[in-house]
Amino acid sequence: MTLTRRDLLAGAAAGAGLTGTPDWLHAAPARPDGASAGGAPKVLRYAFPAAETGFDPVQLSDVYSLTVTAHVFESPLDYDPLARPFLIRPGTALALPEIADDHRSFTLRLRPGILFHDDPAFKGRARELVAEDYIYTIKRFYDPATKSPGHSSLEEQGIIGLRELREAALKSKQPFDYDRPVEGLTAIDRHTLRIRLREPRPRFLYTLTGLPAMAREVVEAYGDKIMEHPVGTGPFRLAEWRRSSKIVMERFTGYRDVRYDAQPNADDAEGQALLARFKGRRLPMIDRVEIAIIEEAQPRWLAFLNGEQDLLERVPADYIPQALVKGELAPHLAKKGIRHSRVAASDVTLTVFNMEDPVVGGLAPEQVALRRAICLGLDIPREIRLGRRGEAIAAQAGITPGTYGFDPLLRTEQGRFEPARARALLDTWGWRDRDGDGWRERPDGSKLTLVMLSQSDQTSRQLDEIYKKNMDALGLRVELKVGQWSENLKSTRSGKFMMWRVGSSAGSPDGQGALERGYSPSVGKGNLARFVLPAFDRAYDRLTALPDGPERLEAFREANRLMLAYAPYRYHVHRMVTDLMHRQVIGYRRPPFWLNWWSTVDIDA
Repeated sequence: MTLTRRDLLAGAAAGAGLTGTPDWLHAAPARPDGASAGGAPKVLRYAFPAAETGFDPVQLSDVYSLTVTAHVFESPLDYDPLARPFLIRPGTALALPEIADDHRSFTLRLRPGILFHDDPAFKGRARELVAEDYIYTIKRFYDPATKSPGHSSLEEQGIIGLRELREAALKSKQPFDYDRPVEGLTAIDRHTLRIRLREPRPRFLYTLTGLPAMAREVVEAYGDKIMEHPVGTGPFRLAEWRRSSKIVMERFTGYRDVRYDAQPNADDAEGQALLARFKGRRLPMIDRVEIAIIEEAQPRWLAFLNGEQDLLERVPADYIPQALVKGELAPHLAKKGIRHSRVAASDVTLTVFNMEDPVVGGLAPEQVALRRAICLGLDIPREIRLGRRGEAIAAQAGITPGTYGFDPLLRTEQGRFEPARARALLDTWGWRDRDGDGWRERPDGSKLTLVMLSQSDQTSRQLDEIYKKNMDALGLRVELKVGQWSENLKSTRSGKFMMWRVGSSAGSPDGQGALERGYSPSVGKGNLARFVLPAFDRAYDRLTALPDGPERLEAFREANRLMLAYAPYRYHVHRMVTDLMHRQVIGYRRPPFWLNWWSTVDIDA
């Protein structure tokens, strides 16, 4: 079973507590474009709970850095900012692509006159976006030197000739040849791009919504410093950056004339009201975005309450009781003019097991038994009750709610807490306490210690406490290795870890992205567990080629079955997300799958 479009819309409305048009949307009409009535710039201030890694979209996988680059670099297609659950519309393209040859050929016509941000790399000349910019950027994903985490996802689409171009660079150990033509990427003229694929890809439109355009001269000018110099065509540009401390983005004054003209679903009262308020307004509506990096929950919460931040994304778990009363905004916050949005996120939290690690990895029966015992021994109901303050539901598999392939009726071993069965599994497969010290040893008698990467924030500490108590009860010794989130990500991507607990959000309306975590070509990228199983790869490849329908849903079930059987991940929860905003923030809506939302927010200063 999967959710219909109407189910998703109804669920989103119920989760947000929408019963009609919000009162705040009946406030005074919005001010003219740009600066507020007093002449001061309109500034949106909020915080990231983890540090950025940089601003080259080809090299990124973390949501915080990608949120910034989503406003700097533009894709041919985009998501309608208001439509729920989603609606694809033109971005830099004039229209949706012409599709031919059974979803093997996609022709895009770009809007003439789109300009890149001015930069010294352009030597004082205005630089127009052209079809060759997308060809160059796509090739960068294939350049072995970029080590792009997005390469495997793009390779699944099968653009003709790119695989061979990458293999030639790897074989010759020479620099990647960006000038060599490939059959699957053609600039028909200055503003027309044709992409040809090896096999039918019915969902290639989703790929085109996340395809950035970069200028070759900028990348070559900055070389290995390109992470520090984002130059795109988007509505915002980097104005100031203090690494792991502060990011300041300013409106790109040369941004083309884009007007607010969304098409929300007729059932979406809030979307309709926003459309009425903002229709015809020029985007972006704010002049500046200031992002602080505040990893600890308490100072992030206090900064919002004290008015230092306009928006608080994802109220930290410890402060949910202060923010909500029975799912509704606490009266003391409402009196201050604060508003809230509470929705079911299309995300999942999970523990990653390194399948190449000699302790927890491998496909041998005793290794699978260890991972499944750890899964069964984790008290997810307690995590939800205490660590998440009730704001989550237990995950049965890795596919996230609201995406195609998610089955709300699915019930699996991942959704159960069975410590007795976990201990029996460990005993049966040789993970026993041989010396009587209370801790189990490995089947060969050697010492067993589980090493979990973690962060220093309060929620992580609480979840670590629950995790350690659960493992103590199984007789499994645990060592916690605390570091910054960005450093833990680097360690995990390079395979230098044993276990890590992390959250992941959907990047598109299709659930296949969640299953990339088990796809062998994505090892070290989307596949953080470094899981390799030919049977899973075959199921995954079937998903890629099949059109949506019963046969593809069956392929989802087979892929899920294999992931759950070998347990390279322990899925924890799907989170409820509460965002808070002060009265001056107008138009903020948490996007389900996309990251570029700043342009459709106004500050009513």
